[in-house]
Amino acid sequence: MRRWYFALFLAAVVTLLPGGSTWAEPDPVDPNAPRESVQLVIFHGEGCPHCARMLEFLDDLEQRVPELVVVRYEVWHDQANQIIFRDTLALLGEEPRAVPTVVVGDRVYVGYSDALTGRIEEVVSELTSGLTPVDGDDFVIDVPFVGSVDVGSRSMVGATVLIAFVDGVNPCSLWVLSMLMALVVHSGSRARVFAVGGLFLLVTSMLYGLYMLGAYSTLSVVGNATWIRVAVALVAGIFGVFHLKEYWTSKGPSVTISSTRKPGIFRRMRSLADPNRSLPATLGGTVVLAVGVSLLETPCTAGLPLLWTNLLSDRGVPAAGAAVLFMLYLLVFLIDELVIFGGVVITMRATKLQEQHGRLLQLVGGTLMVTLAAAMLTAPHLLETIPGTLVVFTLSGVACLLVILAEQVWNRLSESSRPAGPNGTGRLTPS
Repeated sequence: MRRWYFALFLAAVVTLLPGGSTWAEPDPVDPNAPRESVQLVIFHGEGCPHCARMLEFLDDLEQRVPELVVVRYEVWHDQANQIIFRDTLALLGEEPRAVPTVVVGDRVYVGYSDALTGRIEEVVSELTSGLTPVDGDDFVIDVPFVGSVDVGSRSMVGATVLIAFVDGVNPCSLWVLSMLMALVVHSGSRARVFAVGGLFLLVTSMLYGLYMLGAYSTLSVVGNATWIRVAVALVAGIFGVFHLKEYWTSKGPSVTISSTRKPGIFRRMRSLADPNRSLPATLGGTVVLAVGVSLLETPCTAGLPLLWTNLLSDRGVPAAGAAVLFMLYLLVFLIDELVIFGGVVITMRATKLQEQHGRLLQLVGGTLMVTLAAAMLTAPHLLETIPGTLVVFTLSGVACLLVILAEQVWNRLSESSRPAGPNGTGRLTPS
């Protein structure tokens, strides 16, 4: 029923506003339209290329769907329409972000992309059929103290969980945290371990969230043009290739924390582990360390959140739903670090991240970045459904296994090709 209330509200606003002839409505709402009609509102800007594409799509959709009524508002040059734009989105708990903005029922879609127009067409088709989109695409959840929130789709939730989890097991952040915990635990104070580790995770996660928010805001402003998707995919793919390079060799350009930086980080960590240092000074040093490490490890972690924020922007998820997905991403991102942190606090024992573990994490993260980038370039529709998302992640997992198996086979062939020593072991000297 909320959709009909919203449609009636818009009709009332258009009817009651004085000087109705000043409103840019190339195709005004037909007052004699049947009750079964579905009203779609687009706020656009004259001269905006993305708006022109969306208007062209809606013109075609309106011709193909007789029950659809499209109301158009130009907001770049018409101040009255800007007020309608603001008030309409306020009614839905949103704020004007960019054009084109499409409102259908109680859903808001910002920007233009093939994925977005596909979703709009599906929603219109289901609404004109008298159905509510509950087939697994659009997904509304109940958030405590907030109420029902549209988070886009189940596939978007699934992609958020999977990408955030892989992003969370990146070797840079795990190396820093494991080293920090291994040093601070020697202070023998569980309270100090809890304070230092907890503050470190809080600061780094906040800075990481700000980086993601900045990327999302930028992508929301520039729109969802094809070239944006291609550029993001290429950048993330390059990061992925660098991560894969780290799996085989540390020589050459790198996106991880360089070996020249690690001694300085290690010295700062040792100072935080000094039991004679006051707790306020220790906490202040922890903040400084967390900020510095966050800046140094940004290249190590930039690829996956960049892909995810582009995916979020491309789907046109409402602001409330985007906020929920951001919190979900950060929560899943921190799971592995919280497990390490909690284990150290409880047991007062810490294990450092070994080199072979770091190499494996580089392989997993790099393979996923390359796979997601390839999917965005060649088959972006795969990421719009749960089965398609699982296919992409499965391909990434299979690629990782193939690389590991190929490396094992290569190592065995290399060993078998070595000249045999006197003891027939293939070694020239005793082991």
